[in-house]
Amino acid sequence: MSEESKRSVVVERTSSGQFVATNTRGGTISFGTAPDNGQETGFTPVELFLAAIGGCTAVDVDIATGRHAEPTRFAVTVAGDKVSDDLGNRMTNLQVTFAVTFPDGEGAERARAILPRAVRTSHDRLCTVSRTVEVGTPVTTTVTDAQVH
Repeated sequence: MSEESKRSVVVERTSSGQFVATNTRGGTISFGTAPDNGQETGFTPVELFLAAIGGCTAVDVDIATGRHAEPTRFAVTVAGDKVSDDLGNRMTNLQVTFAVTFPDGEGAERARAILPRAVRTSHDRLCTVSRTVEVGTPVTTTVTDAQVH
């Protein structure tokens, strides 16, 4: 693999049960498992995983259909079951559902016609996130610094 293909984020703990992920361009997203400032509205890691699947395929489909018509509604719901069994904690029964509406017009007819193919192509070839899940890839872990300060 080349440096061009490398992708990474750094996840840092900000407080008990709270973290922030920073990408190489400086973008950040906060998440955690504890209430965020007393509110339970923050994303959990599993919800970020679901959002990554939905976001990845939404981008693909929007590019394919958006060149023909601007949608009046474009929503992607990603759901699944969190289970804990002999294989450990994991998500099963992942389902991605598109709800896309286009206004009347010539471009909209074309966008509606290609929508199913765009969704299928994203799933079968383009969406890096869902393709990684479907194909499967090992995840390795290492500890580089466990010093006492």
